Amino acid sequence: MRGGRRLLPLLLLALLRGPCRGRETAPGAVTCGSVLKLLNTRHSVRLHSHEVKYGSGSGQQSVTGVEASDDANSYWRIRGKSDGSCQRGTPVKCGQAIRLTHVNTGKNLHTHHFPSPLSNNQEVSAFGDDGEGDDLDIWIVQCSGTHWEREDAVRFKHVGTEVFLSITGEQYGHPIRGQREVHGMPTANHHNYWKAMEGVFIKPSMDPAKHDEL
Repeated sequence: MRGGRRLLPLLLLALLRGPCRGRETAPGAVTCGSVLKLLNTRHSVRLHSHEVKYGSGSGQQSVTGVEASDDANSYWRIRGKSDGSCQRGTPVKCGQAIRLTHVNTGKNLHTHHFPSPLSNNQEVSAFGDDGEGDDLDIWIVQCSGTHWEREDAVRFKHVGTEVFLSITGEQYGHPIRGQREVHGMPTANHHNYWKAMEGVFIKPSMDPAKHDEL
């Protein structure tokens, strides 16, 4: 599994350099299995993680926001809340439970009852190995309409603790100077809107028998 995970960024790079770059395709729904970057629309930073652990709280892998649009550590894969619950290429519905798996490290977007280091909101981390963590990795996509559309700003509400994935602008110092704190907030507001940006968006298979389950 770990060897395959190392190859995934190379495969992703090849796809992005090919003729079907994610943001050059026609707008449509975000689909299961897609790999993308998520932009916080209020603060114009992308959801990011890396092999840097928090020095306080849980000590798990940190999740931040970065301004750079070309950082490979900002790719996340859309997966179902459990194996088989999100068929590859199927549009993600508003209200659907998903996991967001960090491509380069294989850890899931996660939150729990630890204070975040800068704002004292709820810490958001990356947790698990090879895409397998626990029930605190599950988020509900909140959007209007039927499906999560690429052009729409959406919220992610945590199932286990009912907070919203948010950024309010606090910046870290060394060793991740300038990166923004990502945390959970109990209220829905303009700090917790996210939009799908660069990525590879999987199209539904023409043959239902060929669907892969994630």
